[in-house]
Amino acid sequence: MDLKEKLVSSFLAFENTVDVDSPIHDIRIEAMKAFETEGFPNKKQEAWKYTSLNSILKNDYSVFPKHEEALDYKDVKKYFIHDIDSYKIIFIDGKYSSHLSETTHDDIDVCLMSAALTKPKYRLIIENYFNKVASKDSLAYLNTAFSNEGAYIHIPKNKLVDKPIQIIHFSTGNEAALMLQPRNLVVVDENSHVQIIERHQSLTDNPVLTNSVTEIFANKRAIVDYYKIQNDRQTASLIDNTYINQRAESLAKVHTFSFGGKLTRNNLNFYQNGERIDSTMKGITIIGDKQHVDHNTLVHHIEPNCESHQDYKGIFDANSTGVFNGKVVVEKEAQKTNAFQANNNILVSDKATINTKPQLEIFADDVKCSHGCTIGQLDDSALFYLRSRGIPENEAKGLLMYAFSNNVLDSVKIPQIKQRITKLIANKLGVNIGFDL
Repeated sequence: MDLKEKLVSSFLAFENTVDVDSPIHDIRIEAMKAFETEGFPNKKQEAWKYTSLNSILKNDYSVFPKHEEALDYKDVKKYFIHDIDSYKIIFIDGKYSSHLSETTHDDIDVCLMSAALTKPKYRLIIENYFNKVASKDSLAYLNTAFSNEGAYIHIPKNKLVDKPIQIIHFSTGNEAALMLQPRNLVVVDENSHVQIIERHQSLTDNPVLTNSVTEIFANKRAIVDYYKIQNDRQTASLIDNTYINQRAESLAKVHTFSFGGKLTRNNLNFYQNGERIDSTMKGITIIGDKQHVDHNTLVHHIEPNCESHQDYKGIFDANSTGVFNGKVVVEKEAQKTNAFQANNNILVSDKATINTKPQLEIFADDVKCSHGCTIGQLDDSALFYLRSRGIPENEAKGLLMYAFSNNVLDSVKIPQIKQRITKLIANKLGVNIGFDL
């Protein structure tokens, strides 16, 4: 039985364990029918031309973990941004961990999707927002069909959340191979502000495949600051689907730091529904060995006087492969749009590969739109200059690569995250940069 057949048959058992009176019961059924028809994406599809899932779909994944594992905080502390006070929503093998978490219902809701799907007081938000912006593709359908657990965050109007929210998914290796499908819903109402940090982390080398969907709604004048830290083991694969719906005068930023994992696919989609909206997506990728990272982005400008900024930097070593497929769509009504898109890459090894395709589809005539990509190696003259000043070759290369990616870090608003990413970059490059931020 292949993975698709296993998932289809497992859905029948899943349906028997969840509430048939759930507000998304019919949505789940229709989503499974759609996935059964479409199956997993393949390289014949343009959006997946450079990324094949064949190698990760061969594992015999457990869809529902048979064992529950408790973790001590001291064993996983290093995976938290532990030097800041934060709300925490922690999952172990897809199950909520109450003793590692810190949730709240004081003025804001930082809690569980499973609670939101079953309790009447959340029903209105679920009916108005759940599955309203997730795109109609097979992996989103699959996640929707099995939607049950994940983070539920609702920030009512005029709230400045007092501390960041960390969402962390741990896999313990209790299963020989495990598939996880977390579903997150974030609703930020008018004039509110939230910062969120998300991480998926394996604790053993057992294969893990995570198919995650996050829907984010930034209502009028809301601010959403979202950070994704991807530094997993080389037996873990992540397909991350994030959809952001913005209303007038809202600001949404997503920073993606991709440093580890076997295969990582980031589908990041922004939909601007209002004027004077600002959308920012930035990323740093540093990988080696046979790792594969694919950034697939979309910004859809629908109304006038809006901005979007994309800046992705990649450093690829050994036999690694990078993909960037970024699209900006500017509708006819979206006059005065200012859209910027850049993808710059360094190939450290002659065996590394980058496939990059920035795209603009512009139907308006009064816009400022630019896109571009670069692929190259380190500047020999800059490297010679640093070495002539007594800096060893490895450190000189590390400094140049750090400088190459530094402008992405400039827009990080949480100092502890900037410090953590700076250290991760130094570690990935194998150098001691000698300073901290």
